Amino acid sequence: MAVGNIYLITAIAIIGGGLFGFDISSMSAIIGTPQYLCYFNQGPQGPPFNDNPKCSGPRSDVQGGITASMAGGSWLAALVSGFFSDILGRKKTIMIGSVLWIIGSIIVCASQNIGMLIVGRVINGMCVGLCSAQVPVYISELAPPSRRGRLVGAQQWAITWGIMIMFYISYGSSYIDGIGSFRVPWGVQMVPAMILFLGMLFLPESPRWLARKNRWDDCHAVLTLVHGHGDPNSPFVTRELREIKEMCEFERNNADVTYLELFKPNMINRTHIGLFTQIWSQLTGMNVMMYYITYVFRMANLSGDQLLLSSSIQYVINVVMTVPALLYVDKWGRRPTLLIGAALMMTWLFANGGILKSYGTHVPEGLDGIKEASWSVNGPPAKAVIACSYLFVASYAPTWGPVSWIYPPELYPLRVRGKAVALATSANWAFNFALGYFVPPAFVNIQWRVYILFGVFCACMFVHVFFMFPETAGKTLEEVEDLFLDPHGPKYVGTPAWKTRISTKRTEALERGKLDEENAYHSEGSPERMQVEQGKEAL
Repeated sequence: MAVGNIYLITAIAIIGGGLFGFDISSMSAIIGTPQYLCYFNQGPQGPPFNDNPKCSGPRSDVQGGITASMAGGSWLAALVSGFFSDILGRKKTIMIGSVLWIIGSIIVCASQNIGMLIVGRVINGMCVGLCSAQVPVYISELAPPSRRGRLVGAQQWAITWGIMIMFYISYGSSYIDGIGSFRVPWGVQMVPAMILFLGMLFLPESPRWLARKNRWDDCHAVLTLVHGHGDPNSPFVTRELREIKEMCEFERNNADVTYLELFKPNMINRTHIGLFTQIWSQLTGMNVMMYYITYVFRMANLSGDQLLLSSSIQYVINVVMTVPALLYVDKWGRRPTLLIGAALMMTWLFANGGILKSYGTHVPEGLDGIKEASWSVNGPPAKAVIACSYLFVASYAPTWGPVSWIYPPELYPLRVRGKAVALATSANWAFNFALGYFVPPAFVNIQWRVYILFGVFCACMFVHVFFMFPETAGKTLEEVEDLFLDPHGPKYVGTPAWKTRISTKRTEALERGKLDEENAYHSEGSPERMQVEQGKEAL
């Protein structure tokens, strides 16, 4: 019997996001430990190069490659996930991802050298690429509109939990003498993938994917199970089924979808919005700061247990501060959340860059031989750097973190949704790979200017969001399609982004049966739909 509770469905599916979190902290908590540095040592310090007990570990470019290898696999898998998802279904694609994670984790756990470690991380990345692209699609196609934001955004919460849990597992394992200190956490990370695979067996397939495959009885059954609470004649189920049928009928009159369709004039605006949602999410610098936070705090002259525990605080902040977004993002809306997040992150990044420049000193050989820790700051300025790092995380967690997963699946019509979200997510991983590889050498070569660079990116994304990113909160996926087809707006753009409004209250009333369908489209809070309907009548 399939599970019909949308919260339980989400809780199981977002374990795929948790795997990404596990990967982040399985590196960030380990790359600074003596066991890791000595086992994968490339000199010049430490065995077998000399008798110095402090090993240099992998070179900065090699460490960048080790970290970025996961993102490389994710980019490739995210790009092809649309094909798998359209053919096999959202559910089976996620299950394939969980199997890949188990295989990759076995290789990583058993790695004998850097090459084997990279291969395992690439396979792990393929799982993350599949799941990060298709879990949001799966949840968005099952979730009711008024709760879609918090449910899809739960993927980001799962990522934060994965980061925190794995960090403390890795921290505890660091007390193990020898190579078990990193093999144990790399082996333990297989467990959630097993839970994901088994849990997905009991979940329904996406009703919109079933409809596209002409499995209308199954589609109706899933809508009844998830939205109708067992009542196949529920008004909301009836309305949603009719909208899906209308959309599928329209799509049948169009040619088979390829990636090229995403770049046609009528789709290019949406494609660019989805791509840049994910690109800007990476260019905030959040994920690379998560990977390399131990370098940042080492520059603030923290070391040993103090370094690891101080680093773990930001993971706790990440988990806690994601909760407000899950509770209120559908009421706040997507646009205000992204704009406020960009402004706050820009502030903390510029502050950190300024503090390091004004009060820090360059350490050419790096602190404790770690070349990436190339800048040193002490006393109150060091505490300010740590505080700004925490505030940066607290600003990202309720804003760009969850919304970057919520927003792209809402932008596209059914016929291209799988491939469009896959393309957007592949952009995330392409930039994740590039930044993961870039940051260690950047800390060596441009030092404090790394913060200024990411601060400039945050300023650019603020402007871009204001002028080009429309509001989708509270709208059905079919209503979002109408927003982009508004004949009163610029051609191929639709309703100007700054004129769009949140429609959550109207949608909640409709879902509860307190608003009939005629009034739903013309009530306060749905100006875009009214404009579209008037435009159609005029035509």
